Amino acid sequence: MTEARQRWRALAVLFFGATVIGLSPIFVRLADAGPAAAGMWRLAFALPFLWLMVHRTPGGPGRPSRMGLIAGVMFCLDLGFWHYGITLTSVAKATVLTNLTPVVVTAFSWIFLRERPRALFLVAVALAVGGAWTMAAARGVGAQGPNPPLGDAFSLTTALWYALYMLAIGQGRKTETTGRLMFWSGVVGTPLMLVAALVLGERLLPATLGGWAACLGLGLMHVVGQGSIAWAMGRLPASTASVVVLMQPVVAAWLGWVLFAEALGPWQGVGAAIALAGVVLAQWASRPRAAAAPYDELASSPKT
Repeated sequence: MTEARQRWRALAVLFFGATVIGLSPIFVRLADAGPAAAGMWRLAFALPFLWLMVHRTPGGPGRPSRMGLIAGVMFCLDLGFWHYGITLTSVAKATVLTNLTPVVVTAFSWIFLRERPRALFLVAVALAVGGAWTMAAARGVGAQGPNPPLGDAFSLTTALWYALYMLAIGQGRKTETTGRLMFWSGVVGTPLMLVAALVLGERLLPATLGGWAACLGLGLMHVVGQGSIAWAMGRLPASTASVVVLMQPVVAAWLGWVLFAEALGPWQGVGAAIALAGVVLAQWASRPRAAAAPYDELASSPKT
């Protein structure tokens, strides 16, 4: 296969994965169960597929590592906050705000790991934060959820939890595979999500077949979408991948408008565009300085 064909194949897989991930907030809305309960079913349905994948690798699932356990806790917090954000604000805002994760990852690396970014990164942060604030403060023209301010706050906090999850995965990848880390984080996260749903008094079981189908869809999306993106991002430059994966909030916003009448207002659309532009610029600015060095996969990872 020629290099050009390999590139187009990777682009197609990346586009497919980003589109699949864009269905996540839609499935949460259709799950007919509590937000934390939907997260529990997402992980529970994904675990058998992850086990099959890991079982075929040398060493199998093995034993959970410290980073795998930390990743499970962080991903549990990520799903809990994001799913509540999805139910309280619009799908578009919840998805855009959570995709500020790359900015948080690079800022965390700068502050705690002494990995100083380029000055351009500060401009990117200003764009991303300004766009997010504009989007959250502006009014939409359709349904926006029962409590948009609280939902926006939950969605923005999700970016922090997902950043910590990705940093734990990044540390764990030094000694084990991504599949094994995802498997054990799911094993840890599933009972934690169950406890959260019980404490919050949520409905655990979907009341309809459509709700069960949505929960199963969340599990399949978790494996297929993330797997496709991970495979493609290893074969494309960060500058390309970081733009394509932002199809996720575009797909989510479009489906939110079609299915739930959540149309973006003019200023919300402007804010979303500015925020996503800031994310792209942040990822470009935080790329390795040496041209031959592999790019930082964490800074290019979308919200899943």
